[in-house]
Amino acid sequence: MKLKSTLSCAMVASVASITFMSGAANAQTYKIDPNHTYPSFAADHKGLSFWRGKFNKTSGSITLDRAAKTGTMQVTIDANTIDFGMEKMNAHAKSKDMFDVAQFPSISYKGTSMQFEGDKLVAVDGELTLLGVTKPVRLVVNQFKCIQDAMSKREICGADASAEIKRTDFGLDYAVQYGFAPEVRLSIQVEAAKVE
Repeated sequence: MKLKSTLSCAMVASVASITFMSGAANAQTYKIDPNHTYPSFAADHKGLSFWRGKFNKTSGSITLDRAAKTGTMQVTIDANTIDFGMEKMNAHAKSKDMFDVAQFPSISYKGTSMQFEGDKLVAVDGELTLLGVTKPVRLVVNQFKCIQDAMSKREICGADASAEIKRTDFGLDYAVQYGFAPEVRLSIQVEAAKVE
C-alpha cells in the first residue's frame, strides 16, 4: 500500500512538472516598441475642460502565453518626457508641484495577471507606482491583436487599454483645493515585438 501511494505521488509530481514545463515553453516575450507606445492622460481643469498630455518615452516587456491565457508585463515610463504640447505647462508638470521628476524620474506599471474572455484579452491587473506610491490599477483592454508583420518579419502585438485613477491616491494633489477633480483618465496605446 505504501509503495502504491509513493508511486501515485511520483506520477502526480511528474505530470505536474511536465504540465508546468509545457506551459512555460508556450510563454513568449515581447519587447515594447518605444516608437509606437504612448501612454496618455486627460485631467480635469476646474470642471471646465480637460488637459491632455502624454509621455514620449516608454520601455518594458510583456510575457504572454495565449494558450494558457496567462501573462505579465513590466513597463517603465520616463516621467521627464511628459508632453502637453506647451513648454510652459511641461516645465510646471515636471516641478515639485506635480510629477517632481528630479526625485521621481520614472513611473512604472507591473501587470501580474491577465484576464481573458475566450481567446480575447480583456484586462490586466497590476500595480502602478507614481511619486513613490504603489497602488493596484486594472487596465481595461479595448483592443488586442497579434500579427506577423510584413515589414519586420516578426510577430508583433498591439493593444489599446484604458483606466481611471485618482491622482490624489498617489500624492499628486496639485490644485484640488481650487476645484480641480482628482480623477484622471488613462489611455495607453502599445505595440511590442516578439523576442526571438
